[in-house]
Amino acid sequence: MKVQIKYVTEDRDRHGTVRLYFRKPGALKIRLPSPVGSPEFWDAYRRAANGDPTRTNGGVTAEWDGDPIRYVVEDKDRHGNVRIYYRKPGQGKIRLPGPIGSDDFWEVYYKAISGELKPNQTKAQERSKRTGTFEWLCNEYYGSAAFKQLDERTQYVRRNILKKICEVGGALPAAELSARHIRQWRDARAETPESANSIIKALRQVFKYAVEYELTPSNPAREVDYLSSDSEGFHAWTIEEVRQYEAAHPVGTKARLALALLLYTGQRRSDIVCFGKQHVKDGWLVFTQKKNRKRKPVTVEIPVFAELQRIIDASPTGDLTFLTTAFDQPFTSNGFGNRFRKWCDEAKLPHCSAHGLRKAAASRLAELGCTEHEIMAVTGHKTSKEVERYTRAARRRVLAGRAMKKLANGED
Repeated sequence: MKVQIKYVTEDRDRHGTVRLYFRKPGALKIRLPSPVGSPEFWDAYRRAANGDPTRTNGGVTAEWDGDPIRYVVEDKDRHGNVRIYYRKPGQGKIRLPGPIGSDDFWEVYYKAISGELKPNQTKAQERSKRTGTFEWLCNEYYGSAAFKQLDERTQYVRRNILKKICEVGGALPAAELSARHIRQWRDARAETPESANSIIKALRQVFKYAVEYELTPSNPAREVDYLSSDSEGFHAWTIEEVRQYEAAHPVGTKARLALALLLYTGQRRSDIVCFGKQHVKDGWLVFTQKKNRKRKPVTVEIPVFAELQRIIDASPTGDLTFLTTAFDQPFTSNGFGNRFRKWCDEAKLPHCSAHGLRKAAASRLAELGCTEHEIMAVTGHKTSKEVERYTRAARRRVLAGRAMKKLANGED
């Protein structure tokens, strides 16, 4: 005999697959895991019945099965970017954050369908419609060739920086913004100079585009200086820390392979995750760096050390990439960063990072007396200024050693 469970219903999607839902009269349905009676089912059912459904926002499940969602439409703007809206017949449309199915999407969608959010309350959308505002200028910049040529990670970071600025100054006329406004935004982040300087850097590029296309008369961001910072940036690994990591992760593990690739190539994690057998030619690692690949590609050739080759041969590797996830898929740059963070924590090295190994490699080359151009050939940096940031401390140590040796020998 089939037992009926209160508020539990079964629906079939367009593919004929049965879906379980908690559907209380007057409320939106909440997706439940299958099968009925499983521990996962009862846990989700209990949460739904108590008004605290798993992975939900305001009573709307955060899991989207791909079926059309009521009143949700997608439009493309003039730049080809897809915009998501809640559009109920007879009412104005409300902008929804993407992607569809994300926590942010469901939170705003629920507010729209419940009537809590009205079309005229989408302030960001209304601001972006006003031609000439700073937020309008940012939207124009996102459609420019200059922005599209940036790599995906840089685009993501820059959008977030400009989004935060728009929250406080998006409605201001772009042509009337002055160095005074930008200094105020910079000074609001004075406690974190690197963050403050990232604002200036982003605004310089926005207004550079604006001047080029005659949208503003000048670039006020160029009149604002960067804040000085006494931060040394990412911690450069010491030899003792490398040995501590190696003791925690022996040869033959993915964790040890990751360390070897970072340490013996001196490359960024975005390149490390792409390295594979196809990049090794006659004992040399040959590749084009991912950063700035669309604008100013840099091809690097590095000899593969015997120790690195030994570790590669003794490690589990993928078909196209040396490093793979638990599902034998290539890592994303962010995914690898998170995984390497855990490996460092397991080795009791919470202050160490993947980028710190790149810095350590450059510093070691400096300590060995390599010239700036020799270091640049390995790291792929284009200017000596960038290399100097990595090797400043190591250079001082080398020079101090030479100076004290002369002192000890009584040289003039």
